[in-house]
Amino acid sequence: MTNHNHQRPVIRTQALTRHFTRGKKTVEAVRGLDLEIQQGELVAFLGPNGAGKSTTLRMLTTLIPPTSGTAEVAGHDVVRSRGAVRRSIGYVGQGNAAAFVQRGRDELMSQARAHGIPRAAAKTRTDELLTAFDLQEHADRPVQTLSGGQRRRLDIAIGLFNHPEVLFLDEPSTGLDPQNRANLQEQIRRLHEDGTTIVLTTHYLEEADALAGRVIVVDHGVVIADDTATRLKERLGDLVRLGFATEADAAVAAGRAESVLAGPTLVERTGTQVSIRSPRGADSAPALALDLAAHGTPASRMEVHTPTLDDVFLDLTGRSLRESAESTTGTQTEGAAA
Repeated sequence: MTNHNHQRPVIRTQALTRHFTRGKKTVEAVRGLDLEIQQGELVAFLGPNGAGKSTTLRMLTTLIPPTSGTAEVAGHDVVRSRGAVRRSIGYVGQGNAAAFVQRGRDELMSQARAHGIPRAAAKTRTDELLTAFDLQEHADRPVQTLSGGQRRRLDIAIGLFNHPEVLFLDEPSTGLDPQNRANLQEQIRRLHEDGTTIVLTTHYLEEADALAGRVIVVDHGVVIADDTATRLKERLGDLVRLGFATEADAAVAAGRAESVLAGPTLVERTGTQVSIRSPRGADSAPALALDLAAHGTPASRMEVHTPTLDDVFLDLTGRSLRESAESTTGTQTEGAAA
């Protein structure tokens, strides 16, 4: 577990587990999750459909109880103190929270009543959120007439009505066009800068890379990686591909690369191509090319790829997160058991 130097844990789980039963089959959606998230962190959960991301959020937000284990949010147990947890958090699920036939302003005022906020204070808070999310001009329109981006901003405004200590966002950008996705990411950054602890799930790798200070990769209900995006990518290393005139040259170059490059290096040869995975491979590639040429095995071509979070996920699980997101195989599992 990565060490994060913040004020105090705002989320803590111990052996958190959730099973679902389908007929005679038991699905282990989350298995023995031990997790600490500190106050003020912005954490992204990555994983394919059915990995356990949404189930974890639903337990932390008291929507479903754990099968076993414990979890605390904002100092409150999610089973014994559900009301206190709910007063401390905001939650934006994958579907739209607002009713389609009501006006946006009415939806926010309804949220105020749910939290027992006096009418005058509720009106002030409603105006604040409409301004913050650029919804003033649309506040008196039925929700069903709003664009996808406007509805998603309204969802987040609803989740923030009670000034939550922790905000949970489950796939907040799904279905948005690139412009609205960028606008939403900017809103998330502002909330984080204001001190809100944010936990989000996402299938957009660039979103996690751009927003999150910490990335947690979940697969088959367990955490398989937990670090910053930068360190996860650095640990994987850059990929350098070299092409040669003959297989004999490629074989010589592969041996030469293993002896020349410093640090943990993986060298593979396929025909006339040599693939090298190495820390700071992009920096060492020019020197390696010169060395190979000086020893009589010049490369005819060279490609350098710096790793992405999808590369990290592929290395960890053998699957691409993008392919998993686009696949329909597991969609039912994600909806009911993840």
